[in-house]
Amino acid sequence: MPETTNKYQVGGQAVIEGVMMRGKNFWSLAVRRPDKTISIKLFKNSSLTVNNKFLGLPFIRGVVNLIESMALGFRALSYSVNESTEEDIQFSKKEMTIAIIIAVIFAVGVFFILPTLIGRSFSNYFPNTIIYNLMEGLVRILLFLGYILIISQLKDIKRIFQYHGAEHKTIQAYENGEKIIVENVRKYTTLHVRCGTSFLLIVMVVAIFVFALLGRPPFLLRILYRVLLIPVISGISYELIKLAGRYSKYKIVNIIFYPGLLLQKITTREPDDAQIEIAISSFNRVIKAEDELKSGKVVQETTSS
Repeated sequence: MPETTNKYQVGGQAVIEGVMMRGKNFWSLAVRRPDKTISIKLFKNSSLTVNNKFLGLPFIRGVVNLIESMALGFRALSYSVNESTEEDIQFSKKEMTIAIIIAVIFAVGVFFILPTLIGRSFSNYFPNTIIYNLMEGLVRILLFLGYILIISQLKDIKRIFQYHGAEHKTIQAYENGEKIIVENVRKYTTLHVRCGTSFLLIVMVVAIFVFALLGRPPFLLRILYRVLLIPVISGISYELIKLAGRYSKYKIVNIIFYPGLLLQKITTREPDDAQIEIAISSFNRVIKAEDELKSGKVVQETTSS
């Protein structure tokens, strides 16, 4: 989210019956248990971009942040499953690594390799390299939109999208200097310019321009380039979304990134007050930890209810 004076930069993620909020030094997770109580957990947030200057450089940090966010997302998801269902489901680091690898292979295969395979079928109809790359890019975006639309129809996903909306509302209330209570949070929109959904759409658009610079190499080499350049595309996209968040108060920025906001109308839903309460609980816990650390206190990972 945008950096503001005397405020922490906070992001988040919706999980099963809960919300994860992430600050600079900590991340927290609040989940609604089957008995309607709230489980709140706090963890230290150790990023390689903070401890390693090279990995914290612009464009490089975007790739590192993406990998770390995926790992953190799987971890938060596993905790939310345990708390929301009262089932003891533990994932080892090896299992999480395998899950992340499978997710990456799926994403690369469907959104980067498959569009190139489809593009091969109409390659002869578009001799102009720029037009061809544009058409392949449109196929990539359509596959992405189709995927989002399909999963958005699932009942459990709709619940997660509501928590996604609660996360956005809470952070926007904070950015606007509101007291973080349900009544204040409720009035804000579920859309935010610096969101993971917008980031993924930016990746699709940036890919069009990057791939266009390569011309139209032989088919197998074209697929290889599509895969190898994903880190470059991710790094560029991260910097763009970061700039969008920082300058979101300017109308021109919101116009440029409006397609991402429009897509969030699918990936976020209006939450009920109980879901907003969850987002607030997670947010308050991570802010409290950041405040305590800033004041010189030693903050440990904790579990509370």
